[in-house]
Amino acid sequence: MPLLAAMTAALTIFVGTYTPKDGASRGIYAVQLDAATGTLSAPTLAAETPNPTFLAWHPSHRALYALGVGPDSASQSTGGAVAFAYDAATKKLAPLNARGAGSSLMAHLDVDATGRLLVTASYHGGFLATFPIGTDLQLGACTGVLSLSGQLGPKTARQDKPHAHSVTFSPDNRFAYVCDLGLDRIFVYAVDPAHATLTPAGEFATAPGAGPRHSKISADGRFFYAIDELDSTIAVFARDLATGALTPLQTLSTLPSDFHGENICAEIRLHPNGRFVYGSNRGHDSLAVFARDPERGTLSLVQILPCGGKHPRNFALSPDGAWLVCANRDSDNLVSFALDAATGRLAPTGHTANVPQAVCVLFAK
Repeated sequence: MPLLAAMTAALTIFVGTYTPKDGASRGIYAVQLDAATGTLSAPTLAAETPNPTFLAWHPSHRALYALGVGPDSASQSTGGAVAFAYDAATKKLAPLNARGAGSSLMAHLDVDATGRLLVTASYHGGFLATFPIGTDLQLGACTGVLSLSGQLGPKTARQDKPHAHSVTFSPDNRFAYVCDLGLDRIFVYAVDPAHATLTPAGEFATAPGAGPRHSKISADGRFFYAIDELDSTIAVFARDLATGALTPLQTLSTLPSDFHGENICAEIRLHPNGRFVYGSNRGHDSLAVFARDPERGTLSLVQILPCGGKHPRNFALSPDGAWLVCANRDSDNLVSFALDAATGRLAPTGHTANVPQAVCVLFAK
């Protein structure tokens, strides 16, 4: 193999985990994906930190942010976020700092395109927290906590109160979208990176009992895709570029028509080429693949295949769109799939890596 090919054949993946008291997992792990075969290396501990259940990059790619715990004003441990410096040459993470906001642990976080604002969503607390990011890439003190409210959905066992589940920034960085599972609502906020704040700018309903969880926006900003945890669907919306408003277009099941068991959805991703959408099913334990019409935004089913484990809570596509790696929490493993960028179809490679309580996959670029 030529030297250049050998140097670029491995893709680095960081894996967020739950860190139970039994010590099975201790934080963020690094795994190498062989870009020629899909082989996954044995994991190495990249950062010891409690419950880094979701991860996000700074746009400069010089820092990685994880959910975790941070000291509040009274030096008590609270839900928040942790910052790590990333060295692309060594693939190493180094702790920077941590910030807290409120007593509830967080479920999701994202960083805006300017790299000056980080937002976390608290599922159990039903609120958002905003943090400034300094030029040194460290997190500043929380600039605001925004509570979500409204009429609860009809599935009382899960929709007992507001449950903010994710944050997604629009491609133009003017708006942030928040899926609330408890309220069957998608909230929209105007983004102010200079002051690290959000201002309410509207809200839009999903189907009653849908339970929207995560979302993605097309690169041109015209279409919004939400995966609904409770009714196992993907909802497609047209998006107004000027106002950020959403208009329902289509809803599709993520499950085969002959499946009648228990299932809840988890993650949704768009292929880098914009032609395909992927979602995960927990219960059916599968990945669903949809072709996307770039002009109309609508989807059509391509494939549903086993995820290679149990409870696929998260997955990610490699930056070149050639691979998908799925984190299966209940089987403690990562599974790699080869991806055909012409058809969107996935093919299992047969390669796995054992990562206890794996719940988030983040590729390094």
